[in-house]
Amino acid sequence: MHEALESAFSLDGRVAVVTGAAGGIGREAAITFAQAGADLVIADVGEEGLAGTAEMVRAIGRRVVVRRTDVSDVADVDSLARTAIDELGHIDVWANVAGVIRYFPIVDAVEPDVRRIVDVNLLGVYWGVAAAARAMGSQGRGSIINIASAGGDVPAPTLSVYGMTKAAVMHLTKTAAAELGPRGIRVNAVAPGFIETPMTSPQFTDADGTVDPARRIQVLAVKSSSSPLAMTGETTDITYAMLYLASDASRFMTGQTMRPNGGVFMV
Repeated sequence: MHEALESAFSLDGRVAVVTGAAGGIGREAAITFAQAGADLVIADVGEEGLAGTAEMVRAIGRRVVVRRTDVSDVADVDSLARTAIDELGHIDVWANVAGVIRYFPIVDAVEPDVRRIVDVNLLGVYWGVAAAARAMGSQGRGSIINIASAGGDVPAPTLSVYGMTKAAVMHLTKTAAAELGPRGIRVNAVAPGFIETPMTSPQFTDADGTVDPARRIQVLAVKSSSSPLAMTGETTDITYAMLYLASDASRFMTGQTMRPNGGVFMV
């Protein structure tokens, strides 16, 4: 690779905070950022998963700070930002990946489920953007990356609240970009299509945690059929887009939603 390209995508000397890092896209984002040269602060409510991600980051040779964090708790998110600065000195990249999903028809919705989805998927991103912006403001630069979803673009029965929060994340991204741009902070979103992760695998997992191979093939076939590429994605399909947004390669990009979704929704 030419050194100019390598430099543009490098995260050498930078510190990235990744929420939802215990598995799935969050774990892969931490690994991708570490491979690009960043030191990491990783957060999630799943402490066992966080420990596993930390081992992977250390194996790459990067520093990593682990902090259990519930992103729906604003005090917890603010504490995460302070921890990052106290332990690693500054924050250059903040990726709001943590999210939850629940399936239910609108007529069967119950308040605890609705509030949990909104608290994590929307307010958790909001608090993350705010904490990151305060931390990055004094240095006059930074990149905030919010994870949205194709579910915020395409209506899906039983996913009304999930889709609502992801659509809101896209709008929040634009508003934050307009507010924070004068401070040198870029804010963008990534809206994945279907990715096989611990969040999506319950669609083909039995109550005892065992994957049903036949049902898995069926689900993946249905998801693939909605893509012009006739495929579903992998976690790196998302995290390579996140790396672009985290790096100087995207220095002229803010307020945008990237859609690595196999073409299931086109703007």
